[in-house]
Formats: sequence, C-alpha cells, structure tokens
Amino acid sequence: MSDSTPQERLREALRGLRAFVEEARESFVEGFPRAGTAHLAAARASAGATVGGRSAEAPSELAVVREEIGDCRRCKLCERRTQIVFGVGNPHAELLFVGEGPGEDEDRMGEPFVGRAGQLLTDIITRGMGLQRSEVYIANVVKCRPPGNRNPEPDEIAACQPFLFRQIDVISPKVIVALGKFAAQTLLGTVTPISKLRGRWFEFRGRKLMPTFHPSYILRNPADKKLVWEDVQLVMQELGLPLPKSAKPRA
Repeated sequence: MSDSTPQERLREALRGLRAFVEEARESFVEGFPRAGTAHLAAARASAGATVGGRSAEAPSELAVVREEIGDCRRCKLCERRTQIVFGVGNPHAELLFVGEGPGEDEDRMGEPFVGRAGQLLTDIITRGMGLQRSEVYIANVVKCRPPGNRNPEPDEIAACQPFLFRQIDVISPKVIVALGKFAAQTLLGTVTPISKLRGRWFEFRGRKLMPTFHPSYILRNPADKKLVWEDVQLVMQELGLPLPKSAKPRA
C-alpha cells in the first residue's frame, strides 16, 4: 500500500490528466471532453476526501475543466466574445443554477448573471431563499455571449455541453435549477416547452433537477413571477431551507 498522502496522489493524477489533455489537443481526438471525465474521476478517487459527499478537491478539478476549455475556438461564438464566462460560486454547493448564456454585462465582467436578470436571480437567492450568492454555484449552457443576446444555436450548445456536464459532475450539487428553455432542454434532452416542464422534479445524473422560467423572462412577464416563487419553494423544501411563514409547503 502506498504511503503517499491524498494530496500527493491527487497531484500525480492531475499531472497525468494534464498530459492526456495536451496529447488529445495535439491529435484532435474526437469526443475528448468525455474521455477526460474518467481522468477527473480517477483524480477524485485518488484524493479520497469528500465534503458532504462531494469532492474536497472540486476547486482543482474545476480548474482542470477550465484549462481544457482554453481559448476556445470550438464554435463561432468565439469570434465576437470579449471573454469566456465559465461559472462562479461555491465549488461544493448543494444548489446549482444553470442559465442560458452570457449577456453583454456578463461578457464584459466575466461572471454569469450580473445584469438585470442577474440582479433578479440574486434577489431570489438572497431575499427569497435566505442564502448568499457565494453559497451557490451559477453557470450557463454556453460559455460565450451569443451576438446581440440571440438564442444559442444547436452547434453552439453541443460544443459547450460536455464542459457543462463535467462542471455539474465535479460540483455534484444536491439540486440543479434549470433557468429557462435552453437549460432545461439541454439537461433533460427534450424539446418539451419550459411552460410544461417547470414546477416538476426531474433527475439529471442522479441529482434532482427543477426547471423554472429564466429571470429575463420574468422581467418581460412579471405576472409569472409567482410561478417561479412556487418552484423556488419546492427547491427550498428539498434542501431543508425554512419557508416564509406565509408560504404553504407543497407536495
């Protein structure tokens, strides 16, 4: 049995992973992001340490995923972006929000959900759920801004999807909230409208997933804010967060 520490074993596994990444990039191995998942799993197993059932080395593992994205040129969104918007928050979060893609403010600042829709999401997290934004993790389906804030196209989603899925695997949240059509449909592999998905529990890789409307939709349709609040209360119940006294628990 090896006398090396978990940290030493992790560093050794990560060195092997980085060598694999460079080799894959040079040879243009098809589907290499998926192959990389096995190496991340090996690194996690080598470390052996967890935080609440999640990898204690999640920050390092997320850094590896970000390294693999590099100065991405996998789709046409690279042509007009300012920077890649990877994700932000607690790498050990029990709650993960997945949105659509960066807007103008996010592209400029390099952080998801910092514009008007982001302010609403922050209000939901802090005023509605009683959490700090730093306690959750926030990411998007695509990591680069679609020009003019248009909808992301299928090839753009496909280019980013492996990296999003690996972010989720590394963070290993208890609950995922899919914000809007593109997040919900990408994670669930469906074309069902968000209006028919919201308010219902689904599963994504063994984790509970709640679809709801995107904050930008609520800014355009404020009357539906109550529907998002209903969905958020279900998430709070699942996480064991206290509901406001005026809120009635839903089954």
